[in-house]
This record gives sequence, structure tokens and C-alpha cells, in this order.
Amino acid sequence: MRQRCEALLLIAGLALSVSVSAATLRFASGFDPQSLDPHALALQYQTRIWSQIYESLVFRDRNFAMESSLALSWQQIEPTRWRFKLRPGVNFHDGAAFTADDAVFSIGRALAKNSQRAFQLRGVIEARKVDDLTIDVLLSAPDAVLPEKLIYIGIMSKAWCAAHGVLEPQNYNAKQETYAVRNTNGTGPYQLKSYESDARTVLFANPHWWGRRGNVDEAVYVVIQSDATRLAALVSGQIDFLIDPPFQDIARLKQEHRFKLAEMTDIGTQYLGFDQSRDELESSDVKRRNPFKDIRVRRAVYQAIDIDVIVAKVLRGQATATGSYVSRLLDGYVSELDRRLPYDPAAARALLKEAGYPNGFAVTLDCVNASYRAAVCQAITGMLAQVGIRTAFQAWPTATFFPKLTQATSSFFEFGWSPGTDPWPTLYAIVRSNGPDGAGTFNGGRYSNPKLDQVIDAIRVDPDIIHRRQLVGDALRIMNADLPLIPLYRRTLTWVMRPEISAAQWPNDILELRFVQMGEGPLAGREAK
Repeated sequence: MRQRCEALLLIAGLALSVSVSAATLRFASGFDPQSLDPHALALQYQTRIWSQIYESLVFRDRNFAMESSLALSWQQIEPTRWRFKLRPGVNFHDGAAFTADDAVFSIGRALAKNSQRAFQLRGVIEARKVDDLTIDVLLSAPDAVLPEKLIYIGIMSKAWCAAHGVLEPQNYNAKQETYAVRNTNGTGPYQLKSYESDARTVLFANPHWWGRRGNVDEAVYVVIQSDATRLAALVSGQIDFLIDPPFQDIARLKQEHRFKLAEMTDIGTQYLGFDQSRDELESSDVKRRNPFKDIRVRRAVYQAIDIDVIVAKVLRGQATATGSYVSRLLDGYVSELDRRLPYDPAAARALLKEAGYPNGFAVTLDCVNASYRAAVCQAITGMLAQVGIRTAFQAWPTATFFPKLTQATSSFFEFGWSPGTDPWPTLYAIVRSNGPDGAGTFNGGRYSNPKLDQVIDAIRVDPDIIHRRQLVGDALRIMNADLPLIPLYRRTLTWVMRPEISAAQWPNDILELRFVQMGEGPLAGREAK
């Protein structure tokens, strides 16, 4: 009740402080960005905000295809050297000119120890300045798809970072507070006006941006954790746009025809993960053993879960069950691997008995406290109880959950991963053995399979796109057989907005403000002025 009252007060304050016009967009979600340092985190909730402020050398157009951004062009001039020609006439929000020095610095910063973006850049040795508007990226081995790996590597001002003591990324897991957490200086279409944690972030249009955008001059991003309060804010006219409406209300919203809805299947996947490194499973009544190291136990968990019932009843049909670790939108997707193992509680109980756990065992399931994810985790605990796995469900705020994931302090966990179209960063981040250079940054169970590692490493350096796709298939088949994670479902991404709003929906659930048009008028795509 207290959370609801606080949210209503927040909305009331927003209504008083923001003058509503066709150029002001008030959009809401249940999640705070956590930090505005573009290299500190690799979380979807954070990227929704900082990608409006900071730009990368390469980005995506309104159709999610790769396009030039701060780099006008790129070329592989040697097997291990790519050359990027930078866009002239670009300025940071503080007025300083963007040059090669900033691009070189930012790539180095993204490779630093505390950066959660370092995994994307595996194989990058360094960036070197050629001239003021040209850089070379040097690699340890050939990389045929390097440009795509630079998407979401935000470019920062070297001078600004030096002046404010943020030459290194924030150590998010240590809860470090730095100037870059709440202050920004990018080159992007929007500038930061204010950031209030767990409340709201206000952005305003950059009048000197090099590109063209829609007519949103001010954007107010509001964090409202309560589903009911978030929807009430839209219905009452205090919010214009919901990124994550409550699943249980979507059917009614469609019938009422009061708002415009945009729908798309998520490029990402939700998984269950297991501690597969410790010899004794924590938060369990099993001593001197870790059941999750046994493939039979992982398979038992898989077959104990009726994901079709979860999709139909818990998610109200707003998802698609999957057996594949990656979406069909990723290069190398193998369609036959989308077929799930059958739901079979009897088989699950037999597998547990065969593995030496005839009476099951106890374990804690960690989950993010988003309402739909918590509901799914709650349903899973009930299904696992039917086969003897006594699961205590624990929901955590994002600020607590994600450090548990990256530091591998959870025994059993639910998480999601939203990739780009290249599968290598996904494989390298979530199932590659944890190690230096960002390997396995999000491998929360510290799963390790040398054969899979070898294939993932081969994918990165293979210059033949056709053979590379075959290697991706090999990796997915190894995972399908060994079950390092259990794939669950892909959401149906639904955005709800006032009828006069137009937006380009991306499959990673990120709203790009530059594509938003409020009211009548053309919506221009990005292009140089």
C-alpha cells in the first residue's frame, strides 16, 4: 500500500512539474536505469536511457539494421585491423568537438576491468588514432563482424572524463558512486536534465545534434514499480506511453481501442540457470554434493516445468515457449532446436532417483522482482515441488539481483538476455567459461565446457560467414544436449501509447526517442544534416 501511495505522489508531482505539449513525451516503466555510466552495466533497463544520450560508432536504424553513427564508414584493411572514418562536425553536449582521441579513449574504457561491456570486445587489443577523424581497431585475430560488436559501446569525452575523475567505469557491483553515474556528456540526440534514482529521468533535445529526429523536445522517463499504478497513470492522462504494461490488462486494452498498441516478439530469451561450480549447493539440504552438476538433475528440472501452462495462465498468452537458446532473428539460428523437451513429471522424478535424489532436495530460486517474472518463478516453484524439488522463491530488486548474477552467488536463478543479431556475444557472455577479457560475464552458474568454449572461440575468428553459421549451430547443439541453462520463453513485447503517437518498435524493447512523433507530421529517419 505504501509503494502505491508513493507512486501516486510521484505521478501527481510529475503532472504539476511538466507542461504537457505535443513535444513532451512522458513514458513509464517499472525499472530504474541504475547508472548513467555507459560502460558500467550491460542491462536493458539502463540502455533505454543512456543510449539516448551517448552514441556508438555503429548503431541501428528504425528497422533494427546496422547503420553508421559516429563512424561514417569502416573497412577491414588487414586481417587484424579495421579502419573507421569518423563523422566530422560532431560536438559533445558541453560544446567540445568529437575527435579520434575520444573514440580511442572510449574503446579503451569499455575494455577496462570494471566494464560490463568488455565481453563484447573480446579480441580487441586496442584502438589507435590515425588522424583527427580516423581510428584503427587492432585485433588479436581476424573478426569478420567486428563493427556490430561496437553497437552500445558508448563514446565519451576524454577531457570530460579526466576533469571529473571518471577515466575508469563505475564499479557497479561494489556500489561505487562516481560523477558519471548521475551526470552525462554525450553526442546523442538528447541531453540529461536530471536523474532521480527510482523516480524519474528528464531529457531534452540536443539542438546541435548532427542527425534528424521526431518532434519530442522533452522526454520524462518515470519509474513506477506497481503495475496497477503504472497503468492508472496512462488511463488518467498523466503518462503518454508505457513500455511494460501489465500482461493481465493487454487483452482489455485491445478491446477498448482507447490506446494504440504495438507488438513484437522479443529477440531475447528467458532462462533458468544453475550453480555448476560449487561442490556443495548452497541454500540446500544436500551436503557435500551439488545436484545441478548432474545433467540428469538439470533435465529433471526442465521436464518438471509445464511452460505452456505458464505462458497461457501466468503470462496471459503474451509469450512464446521455446527450446532454442537464441531467437530466429540471430544469424545461425537452428529451427529444429526450438522443439522443447516434453513436460513429463514422471520422467523428472525417475531422473532424480537415478541421479541419487529419490526424495528430491531443497534450493532457493532467485528472481528479479518484476511482477510477471516473479509470477513465473512462483509457478515454477509449485511445479518443481511436484517432483520433489523443494524450492524457496526469493524476489530481488535489480540492484541486488544483477550483482548476484555477475558474481555467481546464486544457486538457482531466472534471468533474461536480450542480444543483437550476432550470436557470438550472447554465447560468450552467458555460457563461455568465466575468465579474463569479459568471458562469461553473465555466466551466473559458472558453467564450464571446454568443447563448447572451443567452438565459441572459433566463431569469433572465423572469416567465412557460412562456416561461422555452421559453428553457431554446433554450439547450440552442444548446449541443447548439455543444458547449461534451460530456455523458457520469449515475451511478446507490447507498448501502449496515446493514439497520436508513432514510434519504431525494436525487438530488444528499447524505445528510441529519435523515432517518436507526437501528433501530425513526418517522422524523419537518421541522416546527416
